[in-house]
Amino acid sequence: MREISLRWTRLLVNSRITPNQLTHLMVLAGVGAGAALLIPGILGAVLAALLIQLYLLLDCVDGEVARWRRQTSVTGVYLDRIGHYLAEAALLVGFGLRAADLFAREGAGGEWMWAFLGTLAALGAILIKAETDLVDVARSRSGMPAVREEAAVPRSSRVAMARRAAAALKFHRLVGGVEASLFILAVAIADLIAGGLFFTRLGVVVLAAVAVLQTVLHLVSILASSRLR
Repeated sequence: MREISLRWTRLLVNSRITPNQLTHLMVLAGVGAGAALLIPGILGAVLAALLIQLYLLLDCVDGEVARWRRQTSVTGVYLDRIGHYLAEAALLVGFGLRAADLFAREGAGGEWMWAFLGTLAALGAILIKAETDLVDVARSRSGMPAVREEAAVPRSSRVAMARRAAAALKFHRLVGGVEASLFILAVAIADLIAGGLFFTRLGVVVLAAVAVLQTVLHLVSILASSRLR
């Protein structure tokens, strides 16, 4: 995406659009991806995946334009983080509503358990990001400097080994915006072939389980490291 974003940055750097306006567009693209999943069938999944790619592109471009113009700001950083929270949450909530068959495409009423699981996955994705961000908040309020990268290594060798294993499997990335959108597209293709919403609903269960597990493991990893010391 960097190879593409630099081309767009070259066009936008001399325009009137501000980095914060680009961030606002990024948020709209991310939230729009979640809304697109309410469109039944493969069309909604394809549109959501494309909007997430646009979201990723704008996420690169807003920072590049800000750095080139030397217009970086605390407000911009804050809006960028809020945008990540909103986009990933909207995508997973939209996936849950899609699995709930909101518009009764299969002829029966919506099954709200799936919407709940999608919302649970969204909450997990938000909490994972919050756990990381709150390390800086806790350190700042305690008068401590920003955390260094080496502090992320758990003090326990067993926890460190488990962390490396989890990182190698990369299962936690499934609840990230880009990976989740591609996963959603894959299950939509499977449902297109098989008919019904079986694979979409199975996908919601998988993402909810990954989000909950990763929330707990990430918290344990932070508490077992030196990031709060």
